[in-house]
Amino acid sequence: MSSLLTRTVWLLGLVSLFTDMASEMLYPIMPLYLESIGFTVMGIGILEGIAEATAGLSKGYFGKLSDYRARKVPFIQLGYLLSALSKPLMALWTAPIWVLGARTTDRLGKGIRTGARDALLAAEATPGTRARIFGFHRGMDTLGAAIGPLLALLFLWRYPEHYRALFLLALFPGLAAVGFTLLLRERSSAETSRAQGKGEPPGFFSFLRYIPESSLGYRRLLWGAAGLCAGKQL
Repeated sequence: MSSLLTRTVWLLGLVSLFTDMASEMLYPIMPLYLESIGFTVMGIGILEGIAEATAGLSKGYFGKLSDYRARKVPFIQLGYLLSALSKPLMALWTAPIWVLGARTTDRLGKGIRTGARDALLAAEATPGTRARIFGFHRGMDTLGAAIGPLLALLFLWRYPEHYRALFLLALFPGLAAVGFTLLLRERSSAETSRAQGKGEPPGFFSFLRYIPESSLGYRRLLWGAAGLCAGKQL
């Protein structure tokens, strides 16, 4: 398997590991922190609903925009930078509108980077290696998701209820992830030039046009996944 793991695959794996480490240091204690600064249960639900809707809608747009511009790395770098910087911002000022803005910026960063990142991974794979490459990336992502809560648990065991300090500490693995994105390289300029889109750039909801054109199997998978996600949020 090591021969399949190119420099780009390794870098994207490390980026996801550190990003999920930062995220999962905070997500388990997010409701407790929000409650401690005055959010009600309904307020938390509205906050998370807006944030997740931002991520879901922006993925389609920015994924299509990165295809149109035939550039992936700038979207990846910007997306991870926004997520890294937005997390500690939630601890600097506790006004509800500020927290909403910071949390939404975090999810916007996810929307900006996801399509471009997956396209860059796909470009490193062949039909015979795609599952292993994406499996490796998901494994690094999951490893970060396991380390993050452990670090948070150890910190809160030593410093109970120091939630704001934990948000500030999450900046460091986030910045490590951003650092790895700076080592990524775009595809050759000739390939980029040939792939560059023509005409008007895509509109925000233009990615939805693919749904009626897609196969029946894809639409079944899409609506099934959408139903599961909606059920999870409920």
